[in-house]
Amino acid sequence: MRLLPSNLLGQLAVLIIVTFIIGQVINIALFADERGASIRAAQQTEVIKRAKAVANALDISPVESHDNILAAVNSDGIVFSLDASPLVMHHPSPLNLSENIRIDEITISPHDGQLVVPPPTLAWIHDRMRVAGIAPVEFRISIAVKESQWLNGAARFQTPKLQTPPVIIGATLLSLTLLMLALWLGIRRITKPLTELANAADQFNLDGVIPDMPTHGPNEVKRLTETLSNMHQRLNKMMSDRMRMLAALGHDLRSPITALRLRAELVDDDENRERIISTLDEMQEMVESTIAYARGIATDQPMEETNLVQLLKELADEVSEAGPKIEVLTDTTIIFPLRRNPLRRAFRNLFENAQRYGQGASVTVRHNDQSVEIAIEDSGPGIPEEDLLRVFDPFTRLEASRSRETGGIGLGLPIALGIIRAHHGDIMLENKEDGGLLVNVYLRTKTH
Repeated sequence: MRLLPSNLLGQLAVLIIVTFIIGQVINIALFADERGASIRAAQQTEVIKRAKAVANALDISPVESHDNILAAVNSDGIVFSLDASPLVMHHPSPLNLSENIRIDEITISPHDGQLVVPPPTLAWIHDRMRVAGIAPVEFRISIAVKESQWLNGAARFQTPKLQTPPVIIGATLLSLTLLMLALWLGIRRITKPLTELANAADQFNLDGVIPDMPTHGPNEVKRLTETLSNMHQRLNKMMSDRMRMLAALGHDLRSPITALRLRAELVDDDENRERIISTLDEMQEMVESTIAYARGIATDQPMEETNLVQLLKELADEVSEAGPKIEVLTDTTIIFPLRRNPLRRAFRNLFENAQRYGQGASVTVRHNDQSVEIAIEDSGPGIPEEDLLRVFDPFTRLEASRSRETGGIGLGLPIALGIIRAHHGDIMLENKEDGGLLVNVYLRTKTH
């Protein structure tokens, strides 16, 4: 299950939202800490003031009225008592009060209100919660009064409820909205030219025409556009140089092979003459196949509107005259621009392979607005799974004898693949479950 979006904008949005939420949670925690500490300090101050007032009242009133005074000031939240010893034994208090005033805080359980004595290893956590005002405590105060008595008070402070003001919620939502808007605008400025660049790179071919490349966006994107354009030009130059070199090589080799063939005809020994001529024929085939392989990816021929199904039917009939039947089962008219002669060479190689190794084949054509799929199915033994990709390597033959009677020199499929890819297509091989090989040829009807 994929948790993150696949595109850059979605991933950055998720990252920033998560980071923003974590930051807000930390802010709320700090706010709650400060708020709890402030509320607790205010509660303590209020209790201290109230205890001082009670102590003053006791000091100036007769002894017989002390009980009435204590009964009047006691409540559910705080209880005062007059005792001979102080409730708070340690001294001095942390609030710089007078020596006659002692205060202390004891953590209590939030469930039953009983005093809590934490284990030594967790004492620091309880102290931190108590200081932050987020743990329920019992606040104790002892004030010395006349006649060596002590006014003891105990007030219980519960954890204050966290109340987030609407202003904070509104500000958080507004900040998140503005942040996402800025993120969308900023990332869009990056991803849009990147998407255009990816589409342009997908249209790269070897015809020397560079597709429209994005010229807007950040400097890094502009630099990437410039680099890809330069790379395209270098690749085109490299392929052109290779084509010229192979064409010159093929022309130079034809002449000596022809001369040798004429000399071979003058050999008196029939057996030697046939062997020499056979070797020269093989050399000639290798030269022609190598040149054909190089020219297969050349794009010097113009694109012309062609009925693909009609082309396949004519080629199938022609190939079927020399071997097992190749039958095109589709009658649909599919017309789009292609290089007719190279494409005929590509499908001729595929059809002849089906004849040689698959005892013929059936061909079906499916298409939509963007592409065409040509399926060539034969009934042969198929290809080992580990060799389905290797057969497209130049000069690769799966037939181990290397005999010309059972196959060529291993350039048929590479030539076909080069031609198909020059048409922005591809070839995929797979073995059928019921036996035989399925060759899927994909061609684009629209390249822009």
